[in-house]
Amino acid sequence: MDELLAARIRPLVTLYHWDLPQKLEDAGGWTNRDLASRFADYASIVARALGDRVQDWALINEAASFLSQGYLDGTHAPGRHSIFDFLRGTHVANLAQGAAFRAVKAVRPKARVGSVFFMSPCEPVTDSEEDRKAAEHAHGMVNTWFLEPALRGRYPEAFSFSPAVFMKIQQDDLDLVRAPLDFIGINVYYRTMVSAPSLGERLSDVRLLLLPARMTDGQKGPKTDIGGEVWPRSMYDIVMRITQDYDRPVIEITENGCAYNDAPGADGKINDARRIAYHRQYLAELARVMSDGADVRGYHAWSLMDNFEWIEGLSERFGLVYVDFKTQKRTIKASGAVVCEAGVQELTKPDGSFVIGDM
Repeated sequence: MDELLAARIRPLVTLYHWDLPQKLEDAGGWTNRDLASRFADYASIVARALGDRVQDWALINEAASFLSQGYLDGTHAPGRHSIFDFLRGTHVANLAQGAAFRAVKAVRPKARVGSVFFMSPCEPVTDSEEDRKAAEHAHGMVNTWFLEPALRGRYPEAFSFSPAVFMKIQQDDLDLVRAPLDFIGINVYYRTMVSAPSLGERLSDVRLLLLPARMTDGQKGPKTDIGGEVWPRSMYDIVMRITQDYDRPVIEITENGCAYNDAPGADGKINDARRIAYHRQYLAELARVMSDGADVRGYHAWSLMDNFEWIEGLSERFGLVYVDFKTQKRTIKASGAVVCEAGVQELTKPDGSFVIGDM
């Protein structure tokens, strides 16, 4: 933290980015209600240790992702496959978010405390009433399942019937999940296409029975090297939706980026033109939504350097800086210089208050 401050870099601390101690997972992980108070204790300890040097705090990064992939789909740790564990875990994560918010504020009342949410605009595949309703169900689960409880003390109507009994919601819990966040962190990469499943599909899949929305990736835009659709309009659409639905909150784009595996050429340079184009287009949409009234205070590229991408390991390169994983040599890609310049030109407000950086 001292080195960051000396370099005039603003520290923005994320308290939880999918790094649960194994002993706590053995005790039930995110399905164990006790984890909420443990997380609040942890938040308090870190705030006491670093709060004199850190003003900006993000509580939890992408609860929807680590719970769906870790407890529902089993693709990430801890590898569970249970819709009931997933639902229970979402409630414990919301309890933890509220408790940690209060814990940090108790130690540092003037701290700026937010949380980070993966978001993707949910578009109906057709203009039919069924698909539009399905898209709204998907929006409630994908985008606001962890935001609505914090800001309004309630869960969105994402499901076809209330899952409260599976979530083990107790009396007064909807007061405990409240957290008047000072900012909303949004991680945005692409859009989600949504259609209404048939009755037969719902009866054969408990997930579709509970959440009546079939979600797929968009297919019209160009693809990154990992198959993600490049759809710059997704930046505008989700930021504007949150701006309108939550009375113009303070927003930071806490992740946005693309995986292209461009390697050094014969001259040793990495001319990653596709990454440059990607960021220019998404930054232009961010500038447009700001001009249309969104209160966006920062943009963080994912990521500064090529890094370890969870179960994908070192196979996906999101960085603005190329890393030779054998030698650890770092080489700034063409995008490393161009993207920062483009961001400053597009987004800096007249008072110089906008921040561009890396999460």
